[in-house]
Amino acid sequence: MPILRRLLLALLLAIGTVQPVQAAITMTFWSHELGNEFPHAFFALRGVPDAGGSPVDVNYGFTARSLTPAILFGTVRGRLDLATPSYMRRSDVQFSVTLTDAQYAAVLALVREWGETGDTRYNLNRRNCVHFVQEAARRVGLTGTDQPALMKKPRSYLRAVAAANPGRVVVLNVHGRDWLDTLPALPGGTAATR
Repeated sequence: MPILRRLLLALLLAIGTVQPVQAAITMTFWSHELGNEFPHAFFALRGVPDAGGSPVDVNYGFTARSLTPAILFGTVRGRLDLATPSYMRRSDVQFSVTLTDAQYAAVLALVREWGETGDTRYNLNRRNCVHFVQEAARRVGLTGTDQPALMKKPRSYLRAVAAANPGRVVVLNVHGRDWLDTLPALPGGTAATR
């Protein structure tokens, strides 16, 4: 089945149904179901802004700075986290959305706001990795982002948001390894994240 899924993704890329690289930034929303690795929800940005510029191939998640029992009892220091290629290969791509340059700028503002110079508080119940992707989804204009019962369930949360946005997102629901293996090089020869 993985071979069939890869062939299907390659076919979709070839005929233009799914276009992870074009004259725009594509944002993909990812989940990594539980375990001892974090973040469990994150997003990736890939492509070239409509206005031009350097190719973009980066991802962002939000997690506690130190994974200790303290995260169970209240607010601790948090940090932005960049998923490694091997972590992405073991994660799942839920859906994608193509961004305008204004939406891309809004996402970069979010990254600054939650990053080292912004508010780095992490709270398992009120400000975790799912809250981070929730705010990213809201800033790019997606609806159905308010899912209080799913804020500790990355995959379920992202699937609920995808279901609330038919026609606005491309539902992928594919293993990260299979997705990354289909991505073409970015303009300028930059290889896909592997």
